[in-house]
Amino acid sequence: TPAMSEGSGMNDFAKENPDKFYDVAIAEQHSMTFAAGLAKEGKKPILAIYSTFLQRAYDQLIHDVALQKLDVTLAIDRAGFVGGDGATHAGIFDVSYLRCIPNMLICAPADENETRLMLTTAFNHTGPASVRYPRGTGPNTEVEKKLVEIKIGEARIIHEANKNNIMLNFGSLLHIAEEVSRSLELTLIDMRFVKPLDEKLLHKILKNHKYILTVEDGCIMGGFGSSVIEFMVDNNYKNPVQRLGIPDKIIEHGSQDELCNECYYDDKAIYDFCRKMLDHQGSKYEEVAI
Repeated sequence: TPAMSEGSGMNDFAKENPDKFYDVAIAEQHSMTFAAGLAKEGKKPILAIYSTFLQRAYDQLIHDVALQKLDVTLAIDRAGFVGGDGATHAGIFDVSYLRCIPNMLICAPADENETRLMLTTAFNHTGPASVRYPRGTGPNTEVEKKLVEIKIGEARIIHEANKNNIMLNFGSLLHIAEEVSRSLELTLIDMRFVKPLDEKLLHKILKNHKYILTVEDGCIMGGFGSSVIEFMVDNNYKNPVQRLGIPDKIIEHGSQDELCNECYYDDKAIYDFCRKMLDHQGSKYEEVAI
């Protein structure tokens, strides 16, 4: 880790495993190349790094890790709105700038249990892998003690509704997406992986659902929703799509709740956006309190 031991919750691990822990100080580029060197020597390094500071090691990630398909796992903390640390710490760009790197695995858990499972999956994967998760607490999901792998590139159906409309979630907003989708009778799928996408499931839902909504806790430019649209264009699907994501603006200082409100990204705003979009498409819904 490049000086992010305490923030990433690694202090206990460092004390218990001093021979397996390295804090290289504020040297993000070096931390990536150091991890690459460990992987070249047959080690299995995990680089714990904040989303915003991973940007500083971008060149090393491409040239020293991805180009050589090295077995490095990125544990990307502070993904999404970070809050009080200010504009410099907003972890909103990582999905967009990681998607274009060959050989990368990119996944995002929706809760505490999925975080454990995805970290296990990424660690056991051979090659560059990344798991992004937000600052703060999760939705208080029960955590299974057993660590098992998730099938790479496999989404999960949260619930199905008898409607033409479907919501695709990627990341930590699943608890909001579930509440909204049930209120509006939308089928909800947690995609889990943006690279690779669950193409088999996408083919199925694009053939059987008319309107698509995507939800993500990263910037909307080049993010998860963009990957779905790219897939649709490549496969000649013409379903109407609406994307919900962090807008194309600098995220200023403020609490996470304040930033969500400012970006029209809290539960009520997401509900209102989805309802208005569906109303526009000809599906009329009664107002529901969220």
